[in-house]
Amino acid sequence: MSLDTLFNPRSIALVGATDKSGWSISTLANLRTHGFSGPVHLVNPRGGVVHGEPAYRSLSDIPGTVDLAYVMVPTAAVLSVLREGAKLGITGYVILTAGFAEAGPEGAELEREVVEFARENHLTVLGPNGNGFINAAAGITPYGLPIPSPLLRGSVGVVLQSGALASSVLGFAQARNVGVSLLTSMGNESLVTVTDVVDHLVDDPATRAIALFLESVRDPAEFSRVARRALLAGKPIVALKIGRSGLASRTAQAHTGALVGDDAVIDAAFRQLGIVRVRSLEDLIITAGLLAASGPLPGPRIGVVTPSGGASEIIADRAEDEGLELPQFAPETVARLETIVPSFGTVQNPLDVTGYILIDRTLLGRALEAVTADPGVDAVMLLSEPPRLAPPDPEPTFALFTASARRIAESPVPVVVVSNVLTDVTEFGRTVQERTGFPYVAGGIEHGMHAIGAAVRWSRWHREALARAAGPEPAAAPVPTEADVEGASGVWAEHRAAALLSSAGLPVVPSRLVDDEESAVAAAGEFGYPVVLKAAAEGLGHKSDIGGVRLGLRGPEDVRAAFRAVMGALESAGTAAGGALVQPQRSGGVELLVGVVRDPAWGLTLAVGLGGVWVEVLRDTALRVLPVDAAEVRRALGELRGRRLLEGARGTEPADLDAVADVVARVAAVAESLGDRLESLEINPLLVAGSRVEALDALITWRA
Repeated sequence: MSLDTLFNPRSIALVGATDKSGWSISTLANLRTHGFSGPVHLVNPRGGVVHGEPAYRSLSDIPGTVDLAYVMVPTAAVLSVLREGAKLGITGYVILTAGFAEAGPEGAELEREVVEFARENHLTVLGPNGNGFINAAAGITPYGLPIPSPLLRGSVGVVLQSGALASSVLGFAQARNVGVSLLTSMGNESLVTVTDVVDHLVDDPATRAIALFLESVRDPAEFSRVARRALLAGKPIVALKIGRSGLASRTAQAHTGALVGDDAVIDAAFRQLGIVRVRSLEDLIITAGLLAASGPLPGPRIGVVTPSGGASEIIADRAEDEGLELPQFAPETVARLETIVPSFGTVQNPLDVTGYILIDRTLLGRALEAVTADPGVDAVMLLSEPPRLAPPDPEPTFALFTASARRIAESPVPVVVVSNVLTDVTEFGRTVQERTGFPYVAGGIEHGMHAIGAAVRWSRWHREALARAAGPEPAAAPVPTEADVEGASGVWAEHRAAALLSSAGLPVVPSRLVDDEESAVAAAGEFGYPVVLKAAAEGLGHKSDIGGVRLGLRGPEDVRAAFRAVMGALESAGTAAGGALVQPQRSGGVELLVGVVRDPAWGLTLAVGLGGVWVEVLRDTALRVLPVDAAEVRRALGELRGRRLLEGARGTEPADLDAVADVVARVAAVAESLGDRLESLEINPLLVAGSRVEALDALITWRA
């Protein structure tokens, strides 16, 4: 579906225009005020004069062609408007009217009829229950709420699943001097979806960054396709996704289910797709504004130039939070700065040039030149902002900011300008920026630091995506070819799960299923002591919870006693049929959890982290939505708080992380190969000791 015609109509009809409607009044005023040059036709079934202009009784009475019908008629009359318009060749519609799927079953049926008719007749419909759109780049504003002046044209595309917030977002963007290219209020997304609009913005030359307000992701697969396209195209997506409180466990049997909630999966999916996730409307606009203005940042090493010691301390704290580095200045930079900064100042990063800037107006600019030339910084943060009030003679102010803008434009590294606090850019401040070319200013240290950290992360994701696209396809991991899972249901006993993993070539600890004491002793003798003995029964999840695990068995009598204890535990748990599993005991190394669980929206999701019996207490896991390759698993392992254990903390043997990543990626591939009936697959623990990687326990749960 191409949205070019929808968002770029040459003529518009307001159907249902009436002096009694604030939406009708605002929509016409927006089109008249903000630069739409084509004809705007008013349609009211009574005809006459509406908003001081002649109105037509129907679409059919309008002479000439209509590209877009903006529909404000009662709910029951919407379909008849579409039928009339389709006969006239009108293909684009914005439906402001509410009372459809959001209102209950009757409304949902009406919406279904609208969608069915639109699809049959190849109509493009935005809404219903949406305010419309603002194509600021082209001056086309069929939008049902007042648009404050001036409408700032810029390069941030805004897509919102909330009509009520759209005007607030637009107002804040204008207050921070962030211009938009296109703002769309989605309504019910009956036909045109958020994903469709993002797809359009990826190809829109007027858009450099995309800001999303999301209540839900309706089609994760299609959303993922478009997000990957945006990442490769260098169009950053910044998203405020609400609904973080709704955590859900996927299955009671696997530890993984307790660790994977809706919001955690969305976090993981967004990171993999290169989407910057923010937590506030302010961060949404400020971060998107910075990414649109700056483009990719080369790296995390930030030089800071400020006129405030207190601000320097705040920035140092926030840099650590955002994963940014504040490197020491090179000796030649220090020497140069010592000739610039007053003797009572200290030359360090962050650099406080002191309040002497009130006496020497060139001080901040000269210090900026020195810091941007430092070979150890990737970008520079400059604490500055346009003036709020116009002085009696503004020319010196214009000259000062023109010089600053020139220094920033000629800098060998990107310069990000941040204000001290979040305040509106005044009309005079906006004039200064427009006349002097002074760049975008991120509002406030808190939001500015968050935006810089987000820009650095997105830039890394962008570079990695380009490298992956240019490289060879990763080799496919082996998957089961002979294991028969037809008719599998419920929870598989460990020996069945282990056999499945082993058939895929995964390293699994040897084991023997036994049903009497002597067989257990014989198996232990073959493996060599010490051994482990575990309860084995179909449907049994956490064996340790019922006392079904015995460790450190060092002789036949230990094994016999353990067998009796385990069988007694099975009987107490109400499991009539069962046996025991004998395994050699492993020691040393680090225990990991590797689990795959099915998210109802995003599908199979991998959790990898520190394992063992404390997994749900430690909750040190990294998540990824499948598919993943070994390189992605390596990145996930690097996110763990306990990664130092794998790297060989306190003299322990470092793990072969490539070997670990390879095994985990193969586990994920096995899970994908098992089809839609897999609920979860978990290895806990996966023992890692140097280059030895081995599954010591496995659990598979199937969907009903």
